[in-house]
Amino acid sequence: MQVRVGTVGGRVAVAAVVAMLLGGCAGTADDDGKPSAGKSADAKGAVTGDTGAATGDAGKKATTAARGATLGPAGSACELPVSFDTAKDWKPKAVDAEKELAQLSKGEDADLAGELAAAMLRQGPVTAACEIDAKPSGTIGFLRVWKGKPGDADAGGVLRAFVAAEEGAGKAEYHSFKTGGGVPAVEVEYVSTNKALEETKKESAFAVGTPDGPVVLHLGGMDTQEHEEMLPAFELAKQTLKLS
Repeated sequence: MQVRVGTVGGRVAVAAVVAMLLGGCAGTADDDGKPSAGKSADAKGAVTGDTGAATGDAGKKATTAARGATLGPAGSACELPVSFDTAKDWKPKAVDAEKELAQLSKGEDADLAGELAAAMLRQGPVTAACEIDAKPSGTIGFLRVWKGKPGDADAGGVLRAFVAAEEGAGKAEYHSFKTGGGVPAVEVEYVSTNKALEETKKESAFAVGTPDGPVVLHLGGMDTQEHEEMLPAFELAKQTLKLS
C-alpha cells in the first residue's frame, strides 16, 4: 500500500509516519506444518552464518549478514519481549505507536492524521515497536518489529491476521520452524502488489509467541531486488532470536 500526503496542520508528522512504512504483509494460505529449510541469498557484506538452527529440522544453514547490535534487552535501542542480532550498519529506532497516534490526533485535520497514522502504526492485531533501517548498509528498506497484547492468538494466527490486514498482496506461503534460540515460530513469504503503480514485490515475515504477547518481524524493501539483498539480515534475526 502506498499513501501520499502533504503537510498536516503545518507539520510533516503524518508524512514522516507514512514514510516509516514502505510495505506490509498480505495474502492467505494454510500452514503446511513443514519445518523451514531456510533461504540463501547474496547481499552486500553477507557472510555464511554459523549462528544456530533457525532453518529448522532440515539443518540447512542460510546466508546471514555480519552481526551488528543486539536488540531486545533493557538498555538496547529497542526493548522487546525477544532479543536478536541486527545486521552490521543497520540503524535501529524504537517506535512508540501510542504516543505517535496521540500526538497526531491533536493537530488540524486530526481525523485524516489519525487514519493515516493508524494504517502505518497498526496492522491487524499488532502495533509497530521498532524499525531497523537498512540504508546505512547500502540497501533501501526496513526490518520492522510489531508487538501484540498478552493473551492474543498463537503465532500462526497472529501472522495470518497481520497478513490479512495488508491490502494488495497474495500468494502467501506459511511454514513452521524454530529460531536459533529454540523459539517456535511461523514464517510467511508472499508478494504485495501496488495496483496504482502496477508493481509487485516480495515480502517476508515471521511471528513468535511470548509471555508478553506475540511478536512479528517483517522485512520489506523498495522492490524485490532490494528485498532479496536484505534477506541475510532477516536470516540473522531468525538464527539469533530468543526470548528476552
